[in-house]
Amino acid sequence: MPLPLHSDPIVAIATAPGRAGVGIVRLSGKSLAPVIEALCGRPLRAREATYLAFRDRDGSAIDHGLALHFPAPHSYTGEDVLELQAHGGPVVLQLLLARVLAAGAEPDPATGQARLPALRVARPGEFTERAFLSDRIDLAQAEAIADLIDASTAAAARSASRSLAGEFSREIHALRDALIHLRMLVEATLDFPEEEIDFLRQADAHGQLARLQQTLARVMLRTRQGALLREGIKVVIAGQPNAGKSSLLNALAGAELAIVTPVPGTTRDKIVQTIQVEGVPLHVIDTAGLRESADEVERIGIARAWAEIEGADAVLFLHDLTCAETAKYIADDEDIARVLATKLPKHIPVVEVWNKLDAAPASAPRRGVLLSAKTGAGLDALRRTLLDIAGWQSAPEGVYIARERHVQALRRVDEHLVQAVAHLGRAARALDLLAEELRLAQNALGEITGEFTSDDLLGVIFSQFCIGK
Repeated sequence: MPLPLHSDPIVAIATAPGRAGVGIVRLSGKSLAPVIEALCGRPLRAREATYLAFRDRDGSAIDHGLALHFPAPHSYTGEDVLELQAHGGPVVLQLLLARVLAAGAEPDPATGQARLPALRVARPGEFTERAFLSDRIDLAQAEAIADLIDASTAAAARSASRSLAGEFSREIHALRDALIHLRMLVEATLDFPEEEIDFLRQADAHGQLARLQQTLARVMLRTRQGALLREGIKVVIAGQPNAGKSSLLNALAGAELAIVTPVPGTTRDKIVQTIQVEGVPLHVIDTAGLRESADEVERIGIARAWAEIEGADAVLFLHDLTCAETAKYIADDEDIARVLATKLPKHIPVVEVWNKLDAAPASAPRRGVLLSAKTGAGLDALRRTLLDIAGWQSAPEGVYIARERHVQALRRVDEHLVQAVAHLGRAARALDLLAEELRLAQNALGEITGEFTSDDLLGVIFSQFCIGK
């Protein structure tokens, strides 16, 4: 049941702040006819765009535009929805929003009571939340709406569109149906122990469970790929001053983002740039050169560099091939390597990258990833290495967008199915435990689509949406 808060009629500017050709004010509630009459001067035909004047209280026109009425339940939220499409100036839209709120509080000439006394400005994501609560979409589809809006790459946008169309949800529902069938077999065996029929053996429960695990593995792989398209990975470039960190960032980004000079310590603060490789966002961070420094500003930059390194998904430890045989340079590199080994968790990969291949002496070491940020040689190999670290497989067309919470939920499903296999092997002695593991696996799947989801989680998810969506 929706909370009382969800019964209030709501209104918001549904388009982004700023100037544009068109701006939209959107309303949703149980009955919007009084406000439609006040703003438009007459009733509207269902799902038909009508050009008219949006009226102020004194009858003057605030603006002229299109009004569309979507009567319940055939609307985005499942309630009555009204969209007013006006010119996209911020002042115009604010005037229109204020007029709608005032119209809700004004007395209806026919009844003398306020038209919509509880009309209020919508919270972030509240329109989509109502669509979810009205069963217009499930939770995975609701999240896909925000992901489509926020997509930073074309591949992420296409994948979000597939999730919004229900491809991801259909995969989850298919897994759920298979689990329910297995649970039915187990419950039948538990409910009729006196029967000589072994439901589980005759129904090939072992085979069904094995096929379910295989299907789950395929879904998990595509979900991890979808999460990568949405989240990307954080890559920090680290190393001594003048190793070419800023040049490498510029080369990867294809733009002069960072200042490059022969003077050590040029970079004092982090520079962040998101690039895409095969549609995967890589959040590349250039940091201050790691060394002992008496300069207070540079020391602050170095401290921030270490903070970024500790929060990275991958670290590119950049070396200068032209200095690779210098004793002091080698010693300083070894010092950095020891600190990296101490500060970084074991699961964060450190990629040894050797820069300035174009100017390196023939005797310089040839190991790790060799490249020249100046000429671009070796950059493709580095990009491929980063994709491998991320776990990306080149099959974006079959991927739907996903979030880390989806990945974690599917991992829990997998863990419960592993336990279920173990209990199934012990037959009748562990049927209760088998039934419980299958139930927990189904609940974990339900968390993805919103069948088993706490109100707290819903609040977190929808609060991240933009207002008006």
